[in-house]
Amino acid sequence: MHDLAIIIVSTNEAHWLRPCLSTVFEHAGDIALDVVVVDNESHDGTADLVAAEFPAARVVRSANHGFCHANNRAIMTCDARYVILLNPDTEIAEGTFAELVRLMDARPTVGLAGVRQVTGEGDLVHTIRLFPNALNALGDALSAERLPRRPRWLGERVMDADAYERESDCDWTTGAFMLARREAIESAGLLDERFFMYSDEADFCRRIKTAGWEVRHLPWMTIVHHAFKDGVKPAVDVLSAHSRAKYARKHFSPAHRTAFGAAVMLRHVLRSLYAGRGETGRLKRDANRRVIAALLGRGPVPYADRTSPVSVMTADPALRDARLAGRDAAASDSDRRALVA
Repeated sequence: MHDLAIIIVSTNEAHWLRPCLSTVFEHAGDIALDVVVVDNESHDGTADLVAAEFPAARVVRSANHGFCHANNRAIMTCDARYVILLNPDTEIAEGTFAELVRLMDARPTVGLAGVRQVTGEGDLVHTIRLFPNALNALGDALSAERLPRRPRWLGERVMDADAYERESDCDWTTGAFMLARREAIESAGLLDERFFMYSDEADFCRRIKTAGWEVRHLPWMTIVHHAFKDGVKPAVDVLSAHSRAKYARKHFSPAHRTAFGAAVMLRHVLRSLYAGRGETGRLKRDANRRVIAALLGRGPVPYADRTSPVSVMTADPALRDARLAGRDAAASDSDRRALVA
């Protein structure tokens, strides 16, 4: 059994793989490592590059049905105690994977963890998130993040830079880097393939926490996420908004879903009217109008014909129930000790 499997999905992203894989192996440390590159129906020589330059990695070929489908195909081939889902447009800057494995071994209640991320320019990426809900969606619509003393609950992203320098609990973390424990995956289930991309991480973390595990930010590794801010992409904006609506249908009551949908729509209406000046502002306004059309059913949703209509996530009920029973027993024992004290 390997200690750690690192899964990298490449959809015509061979140009990122050389720096990504180079730093992965440089920062491995003393562990049994299984590096898997998913060739997600690429046409740019992804598989050939891996075979020629990184013989220690292996390739899994997959039809392109999205981020979740590709990662699930790879997870099914792994035997590692831990699995990292890593974007190809990343590089490891600080820390080792061996250290992360030791940290997770010392934290048996943690099912999934994220690490510190920066852009190619060195700016902090705010990866510590609260679960989506109507209230923080309203805060995001009104750009409440700009308020100097914004209440934490009035937005999904934790904006306090100091929070990223220390270990902390979080609801979910972004999919560019997710370190998951094997037992957490088995008790919560695989990624939900009904999400082509976006909101799948929030859904995955939500199911892991529901199964009794913690989600944590571990600052002992820093990665560079190059394409985090990569211009205006209308198709990405449409897909992201559509996935948020899908998340709401899955997890919210009808009333909460309506309020959440209204907040998301307000966000894009406001940005379709006020998105800055010049060419960039025009592009942003146009992108938000396309999102509005898609949410109203009057515009196309990218990759809608490629997303799985059903989920293949298969949680092990016995593992989940055992995990929850263990957590409840530990809580009861803690309560008894507190009463005695």
